[in-house]
Amino acid sequence: MTFTDNLKHPLEVWAGVECTVNRVGEKYFDQLERNGHAVRLDDLELFAGLGIKKIRYPVLWERVAPNGLDNADWSWSDERLGRLQELGMTPIVGLVHHGSGPRDTSLIDPAFPQKLAVFARAVAERYPWIKHYTPVNEPLTTARFSGMYGHWYPHGRDNLTFIRALLVECEAIALSMKAIREVNLNAQLVQTEDLGKTYSTAKLAYQTEFENERRWLSFDLLCGRINQNHFIWDYLCKSGMSETQLQTACVNSYCPPDIIGINHYLTSDRFLDENLENYPACTHGGNGRDNYADVEAVRVCADSVAGVYTLLQEAWKRYNLPIAVTEVHLSCTREEQLRWFYEAWNAAQKLQNEGIDIRAITAWALLGSYDWNSLLTRAVGYYESGVFDLRSPHPRPTAIAKLVCDLATGHQPNHPLLNTPGWWHRSERLLYPAVSCINEGSTDWEIVSGKQTYPTPNFQLPTHPLIIVGARGTLGKAFARLCEVRGITYCLLSRQEMDITDPAFVDAVLGELKPWAIVNAAGYVRVDDAEREPHICLKINTEGAAILATACAQHNAALLTFSSDLVFNGAVTNPYVETDNAAPLNVYGCSKVLAEKLVLQAYPASLVIRTSAFFSPWDEYNFVTIALRELSAGNTFVAAEDAVVSPTYVPDLVHASLDLLIDGESGLWHLANKSAIAWADLARLAAKQAGVSIKNLVALPTQQLGLIAPRPTYSVLGSDRGQIMPCLDSAMSRYFEEITNLSSTSLF
Repeated sequence: MTFTDNLKHPLEVWAGVECTVNRVGEKYFDQLERNGHAVRLDDLELFAGLGIKKIRYPVLWERVAPNGLDNADWSWSDERLGRLQELGMTPIVGLVHHGSGPRDTSLIDPAFPQKLAVFARAVAERYPWIKHYTPVNEPLTTARFSGMYGHWYPHGRDNLTFIRALLVECEAIALSMKAIREVNLNAQLVQTEDLGKTYSTAKLAYQTEFENERRWLSFDLLCGRINQNHFIWDYLCKSGMSETQLQTACVNSYCPPDIIGINHYLTSDRFLDENLENYPACTHGGNGRDNYADVEAVRVCADSVAGVYTLLQEAWKRYNLPIAVTEVHLSCTREEQLRWFYEAWNAAQKLQNEGIDIRAITAWALLGSYDWNSLLTRAVGYYESGVFDLRSPHPRPTAIAKLVCDLATGHQPNHPLLNTPGWWHRSERLLYPAVSCINEGSTDWEIVSGKQTYPTPNFQLPTHPLIIVGARGTLGKAFARLCEVRGITYCLLSRQEMDITDPAFVDAVLGELKPWAIVNAAGYVRVDDAEREPHICLKINTEGAAILATACAQHNAALLTFSSDLVFNGAVTNPYVETDNAAPLNVYGCSKVLAEKLVLQAYPASLVIRTSAFFSPWDEYNFVTIALRELSAGNTFVAAEDAVVSPTYVPDLVHASLDLLIDGESGLWHLANKSAIAWADLARLAAKQAGVSIKNLVALPTQQLGLIAPRPTYSVLGSDRGQIMPCLDSAMSRYFEEITNLSSTSLF
């Protein structure tokens, strides 16, 4: 293929909705029900607004016809597919997405292929205008999870069940496409599969060679490459299937894809190592010949793992068929999600320029996904946001939405955070002793000392940092600490380095550093002292914040600043939301209310976050840490029994605030861990988890604590904009985990 030929297919942005309906035992897990798309037609307008032209979209067998075609309900599909037509989006229709079909069949049912083909024909007859199909998503992956690892129905844990499931799925794809093409001769197969690469030590090179051949099995079956001369043939025969059965299955599975869809995740690349002592027991396994640990390659390989670029090259060389990356998603912080997607896009563009027929990059999980951290074996509500975040009353576009829109409409993304390599390119990715993984077929393996970086794409040096104001405070230090972890270039400034109450000083610093954003973590925080020196409190909290807002507006830099739950008077018994009227009881609260008003007047694009009752593993002076230190020492600790708050775990606050800042959010937001608890009960909760006695805990009414500044007895923060913070129990558990990790410098 020449470059001229390639111009016929400029790189497109596709998208997809996570729509898995998988079965565990007798229970079905339905992502469309979990993400609410099952009842939100308006989502399609949001998707169209991204500028995408193709979308992977479900018409799932289990949902449409769980009780047979005679009882099928097409109403949902009719409405959605019709609306996609109106919006100008071409659906790539999926019929089974990690599923095993209705209850009367399974992936090892010999009749599964014919049954799915009957459904496929019905879909084609009902929607004859649809051209692109994925009858079975990721058949190899689904066969592994259902037949080898036992995660999903029919819960097999052996090679025979795995192979039977894979052959049934591939035959189902072939029969389904045959049925569809009898209705629509021009129908195209867009066949998806998760694809990673395996690395190992020299001793396990034989296992690596096997794994790196087995990963192609679904595509090899569909492309007619499996025969007695195939590397995997003996393995297939030894599984328990006869050669005649295999030959028949291979013939029945022949259906070369029109487009090969490659899905790749960071966990897809694996490393095998017989040195079990270097790895936790949960990673230990074996093949009957050798015992070894199986870990994420990115966590141990000192050098570059395959990456999207190499995998796409390999797929092209093996099949010489058009390729699309049909899922790009990373469960991570927002800027890392951006970096992962953009890296995949750039790799595809580079391959296109080299003459390889790459059609598209797919923004996967438009609405995010639920419980994939447990491989969909439990429904506990673990949510990963995607292009849109569902933790708001309506799907909220994230920074990924802007990136997708830019790429889909031919605009160059320009966010400065894209210039920093993702964590998978940085040295902190290494969790185990680093091993050279340059060539999995070589015997030249070497354990290397220390943590090393490996070659990365050509990134520009970041020139626009994030400024963090408040170098001496708990919040400023936490922002710096987590920006370091997240690969966000920052400048942590003290008052001497930028006095926010001096307009000329602020203007000079912004002019010199040219930040893309400023985090105002500075402030006057002594609530009782503010009653005695209101002029100082107002100058720092109010005037300083307003000066920063004016300067940010002039320098076109985003602003994140913080307010407090003390802007409320406690006259209610339901959590305060952003639109509730502020009515502070003290000087500190007044300074924050006025700051909110002046900041948003001067710079409406500012993000103002109200928060409450900090606790952190990284400082000695927050309520939880002090309570535990005093109680564990046998000292008396006094806390209010009637003042109800919503405590905020500082690491959660920083992560959520940064995500919102990167997303370009503005206006008032409430961020606190979901809870409503009195101060004394918070001390009891912390002490219970720490195993500390509460016999010296004294719970008193707020009026008996001798506080100078009046405080509300109820200041719980809720939100009408989005509940994006974890619950208090989760935060408390992670607080103690971090304290344990820092045990050499224990705070209590």
